[in-house]
Amino acid sequence: MSPDFWSDPAEAARVQKERGRLQYPIEGWKECHGLWEEVEVLYQLGTEEDDQDTLAEAHLLLQRLEGKVAAFEVECMFSGPHDENNAMLTIHAGAGGTEAQDWAEMLLRMYLRWAEKKGFETEELDYLPGDEAGVKSVTIMVKGRYAYGYLRSEIGIHRLVRISPFDSSARRHTSFASVFVFPELDDTIEVEINEKDLRIDTFRASGAGGQHVNKTSSAIRITHLPTGIVVQCQSERSQHRNRDTAMKMLKARLYEREQEQKRAEQQKLEGEKKEIAWGSQIRSYVLQPYRLVKDHRTGCEIGNVDAVLDGDIDPFIKAFLLWQSSATH
Repeated sequence: MSPDFWSDPAEAARVQKERGRLQYPIEGWKECHGLWEEVEVLYQLGTEEDDQDTLAEAHLLLQRLEGKVAAFEVECMFSGPHDENNAMLTIHAGAGGTEAQDWAEMLLRMYLRWAEKKGFETEELDYLPGDEAGVKSVTIMVKGRYAYGYLRSEIGIHRLVRISPFDSSARRHTSFASVFVFPELDDTIEVEINEKDLRIDTFRASGAGGQHVNKTSSAIRITHLPTGIVVQCQSERSQHRNRDTAMKMLKARLYEREQEQKRAEQQKLEGEKKEIAWGSQIRSYVLQPYRLVKDHRTGCEIGNVDAVLDGDIDPFIKAFLLWQSSATH
């Protein structure tokens, strides 16, 4: 390492981040190779000695290895500049009152369970409860390597068809909720924000943030006047910390808006007829009259609806990445 490596902290941080990015798959390969060697040894011992316990241990290790290889297979398909970053995920209930708000809360639970299974950390940044049940809107931070790479497949409208638990006549209802995902940006990404373009409001927090939330006006709402983008945060006791987090959210929203405009312009230049996925219906979750979850972009279908709503969405994510890869080639 050069003696003056740390003389430029920003460049040093960039190099360290790049080093970590390159080292991660190498360490992962080493771990998989080590597991394979263990499986081989245990299988040979178990076979030679006719030891069922040893063979069972080999089988468990093999299952663990298969899971790791499958995860690396997905991660090899990540190509976006921010796929490694943490993700900010926002869910908005569609029209339909309590029915849609309950559906938004079901989606929130699905993503929280998925993150838990992945070993990702989650933090609630903003929560607006429903009038009677569910949630009107919620924003969470998902922290973990490739969180954004995984979750960007979820951007769009999610549709639920079921017998409503809120309808005394037990009629079938269709509900909608929108999901938006933005990468958490580091300091190497510059997004110009003029303070004169911001309207900053404070209000008393609501939701499950603890007893302190209603005592002070610590929650922050920031409106970016030129674009009309509104972000808010109420996760911390400190107004200053909520403001910092809200500014991060705004920075991410503005950056993604700019990137989306560039993608739309590029598609226009290339004469492509593909619809931009923002705001389009991407997936249907049907509980009645049959049970099926279908992704309308990829055609991926899963009949075990309960498992999907319990966080098993990796098949949809993998199918999306494969579909996206084929669409760009």
